[in-house]
Amino acid sequence: MCESDLEVIEGSGNVFPDLDDPDADLKQAKAILAARIVAVLDRRGLSVRKAGALTRFAAADFSRVRNADLGRFTLDRLMRMLAALDGDLRVTLRVDAGHGGEAVMTKQRRSAKCDAGCLPARIAANPARLAHVRGR
Repeated sequence: MCESDLEVIEGSGNVFPDLDDPDADLKQAKAILAARIVAVLDRRGLSVRKAGALTRFAAADFSRVRNADLGRFTLDRLMRMLAALDGDLRVTLRVDAGHGGEAVMTKQRRSAKCDAGCLPARIAANPARLAHVRGR
């Protein structure tokens, strides 16, 4: 096969709908959370065993996340793993019916002030977009 036999197609930024996956938005959200978990592990220099000991999640769970074997994980479980690793993080998932029900995920860092309803894993400051939303 030579280069002239290949057709280059520009993707949307989310590989799952590009491949007509029926669970595209869920898989994209899981991939974003898994990438964030791996980034925290790397930033803190944690092995999967150390992460397991710190969070009380099984080391095998962190190994699966590192290997992008996400089929056994719910979105909620990945969010709890991330919150256990990074208490200064708040994950917000919003379903926007105006965009075909696609999910938008943001992360927020802790601000210097926290209102009375604030919990350690819930932070209110500087939203940064993590997910690519088709059509935007």
